[in-house]
Amino acid sequence: MTGNAASQPLILDEADATRDGWDDPVKGRIRWRTLFSKGGTPTDGITCGVADLGPGDWLGLHRHAPPEIYYVFAGTGVVTLNGVEKAVAAGSAVFIPGMAEHGIRQTGTATLRFFYGFPVDSFDSVEYLFSAARD
Repeated sequence: MTGNAASQPLILDEADATRDGWDDPVKGRIRWRTLFSKGGTPTDGITCGVADLGPGDWLGLHRHAPPEIYYVFAGTGVVTLNGVEKAVAAGSAVFIPGMAEHGIRQTGTATLRFFYGFPVDSFDSVEYLFSAARD
């Protein structure tokens, strides 16, 4: 996965990354910018970015094979990990093992912003397996 001759040191500005997102009854209502991902940047071995959840926004319960991390740097919310809910706020770090069911929702008045990362070359290689529709 790493050591590809195409990989280069890189510095970029978050504002220059393409904004993407979902507004879906199962996937949730979330916006993100993928910062590093093979295919979009000359990088490999890690995929990461920044996600935003505005008031009432959420990312639906889902699973995927690679582990993931979140680091919350603004706002408040609740992360669900295998059915257990835990409050998160600026400074919270979350480790999500591969295939653990998880989701996150915003609970405050300010936008919940978090950094996410996967130990994979490309975001496209992460297959999201969403749980049942939200009640």
